[in-house]
Amino acid sequence: QVQLVESGGGLVQAGGSLRLSCAASGRTFSSYAMGWFRQAPGKEREFVAVISWSGGNTDYADSAKGRFTTSRDNAKNTVYLQMNSLKPEDTAVYYCAAGSRGLPSRPYEYKYWGQGTQVTVSS
Repeated sequence: QVQLVESGGGLVQAGGSLRLSCAASGRTFSSYAMGWFRQAPGKEREFVAVISWSGGNTDYADSAKGRFTTSRDNAKNTVYLQMNSLKPEDTAVYYCAAGSRGLPSRPYEYKYWGQGTQVTVSS
């Protein structure tokens, strides 16, 4: 069992930055790939980024490439999402999730989910 708690969301102006954190409980954190998803009102949950269990590999949605960076600290059971050059269209609830090995990008590939943290980017 893995429990995930996101933090770091908030209100930021366009062009600003935020760093989201996702703290995990459970001794098996390091065995999971960790993904970030987001969901805006009226839209489906969409993939943002994923990092492999070791932290050695990452993958990003096209909308996140060049602006977002995900990293993890397995000693602290924490994964991060650094978001720079934020745009109003990045406004959404952001979720972290623990999934199978590799670099999964679909929600059904993830077993555990956090409760989400709101990110609002004003223009």
